[in-house]
Amino acid sequence: MTRSDLLALTPDALAALANRGLVKRAVKELDAGVVPALGTDPAGAVRGEFPDGTTTTLPPGTALEAAPCSCGASGVCRHRIAVVLAYQRTQETTAPAELWSPGAVTDDDLVALMGERTLRRARRVLQAGYRAKLRRPAADDPTAQAELPTCTVTFLVPGDLSYVHTDAVNRDEATALAVWAFRAADEQGTDTVDVGGSPTTAADLTAVGDLVEQLLLDGATNASEVLDVAWQRLHRDLTAQRLHWPAAVVTDLLAQLSAYRRRSADYEAERFAALLTELHARITATGPRAEVLGPDEPAETPLRRVRLTALGARLRTETTADVYFASGDVVLVQRDTPLRTGQRLAASNVVSESAARSASRAVTLKTSRVAKTSLTPVGTAWDHLPQALVVDDYDAAAAHLAELPPRQVRARVEAELVRAVRVAGVGDLAYDPAAQRLTATLHGPTGTTCVLEATHRAVAPRSLDALAAALAAGPVTITGSVRRHRGRLVVDPLAVRTEAGVVVLDLAADAPPRPLPPGTTASDPVSASVDSALTVLAEAAHRGLDHLTDSLLARVREVGAHLRRTGLRTAADRVTAFADAPAAATWLGAHLRLLVTADAR
Repeated sequence: MTRSDLLALTPDALAALANRGLVKRAVKELDAGVVPALGTDPAGAVRGEFPDGTTTTLPPGTALEAAPCSCGASGVCRHRIAVVLAYQRTQETTAPAELWSPGAVTDDDLVALMGERTLRRARRVLQAGYRAKLRRPAADDPTAQAELPTCTVTFLVPGDLSYVHTDAVNRDEATALAVWAFRAADEQGTDTVDVGGSPTTAADLTAVGDLVEQLLLDGATNASEVLDVAWQRLHRDLTAQRLHWPAAVVTDLLAQLSAYRRRSADYEAERFAALLTELHARITATGPRAEVLGPDEPAETPLRRVRLTALGARLRTETTADVYFASGDVVLVQRDTPLRTGQRLAASNVVSESAARSASRAVTLKTSRVAKTSLTPVGTAWDHLPQALVVDDYDAAAAHLAELPPRQVRARVEAELVRAVRVAGVGDLAYDPAAQRLTATLHGPTGTTCVLEATHRAVAPRSLDALAAALAAGPVTITGSVRRHRGRLVVDPLAVRTEAGVVVLDLAADAPPRPLPPGTTASDPVSASVDSALTVLAEAAHRGLDHLTDSLLARVREVGAHLRRTGLRTAADRVTAFADAPAAATWLGAHLRLLVTADAR
């Protein structure tokens, strides 16, 4: 009896079940002659006996971590991996990888795996609806993967649910959701699918609209602290209904109001206005609930065992940083990490048994005496990142960004567009002292080019010097957030990998000053027109629509005329309509149009 499940386990699949270090060690020992004596019983169980007397048995239909091994190690040990690899070396197979879909798994199969009670819990999530992004098997990678709102599920062996890997604690429930996602995707012929739920938002969000209008009429300058109580009550109600995205907007709005009252530099009128408009857009949009309002998942989901690859960090204050991690096909971020901890995490591979992940892809690495967290240098881990997080073709990446829904109504996830950009060369390095901005042209492996753009921030005074030094040293990969501007990809860097290692720009406090070649930022009439209009409308929201002056309305008409001269007629009409009839509805219509236009530049 040939064990097709063991033959289907690739080195990457074994690394997912254990770690890459154990796989390398098992391979090294086999190559050195430490080979177990193999035998197979009539039931199909493969038994391996090692020279030191350790015996390992791999029964069919049993997860690798549950297979008995006399070494006593919990989980997947090197002996289990060595038996799999040794068995593969004894079998000759030229059959192509089976390109299957987990959607072929029936509900009866799921009941047999996890029981009806667990399946009922998963069906409650299905009824509310959720979004999944799928990766189908290919000839070079036979695994199938589903990225769910709060976890990643990977089917390592075609047709065998014993080899499902997920970082979620509720593994069976996550497996069912992933199977249903593939089933829906197979029917629709797509790889990003909204599963279950209703095609429209069913929640009564009238109270949200009323509070948005009241705050817009009052403005940040006149907003009563008494109204904060209503906002806090609204936040509790939204959280209870698991409407995560509107709840997150309310949290940010309250933070902006608090910053303004404290006269803190954290307050930005443009940010305050954008949050008001986003909240309005989310409560009025029709579309998948999981995308517009948030998935019906807990605000935070504990993870069983998570492996993260750090992609760099960005300082928020002098004492805290946001640290970015690759986890499967997505990027997670740990916000407000203490600086000392952030310095250790920002260029490390992390394995943690005490982590939690939110619906917005924020991760929290918790401390625990029982569950451990281990760190190793990131090394060459960026070379093995999933293709979904890697940008090789800059033009294709820019085209993909152009197809995304408006930011104001798509899933409000952290670090949504952080990627690892492969670099073949760097040119046109220049520093604009007026804008305090360093720019360069990146040449990609496919011959395409994009723009790297980094602006000086007072909290990280040496970051531009560190960036210039890393660019001069010949970067191989640059991590950072990507966006599209005038049809080209633009990268805002977080970290740079050269042959000498990884440089986390904001944390490079000892980077020596470097002379930077002078340059200027090219003027863009369309961008200047849109930015001016956004600034004026943000000032109107800051003052409050009940407190507008004639001079401000004159400025609104002026930017409306400027928009018309640059060819943005629809935006100009909306702005002029607000100037002629100042009201919440006309302001929201004009500002939303401008925000969408700004993102599509």
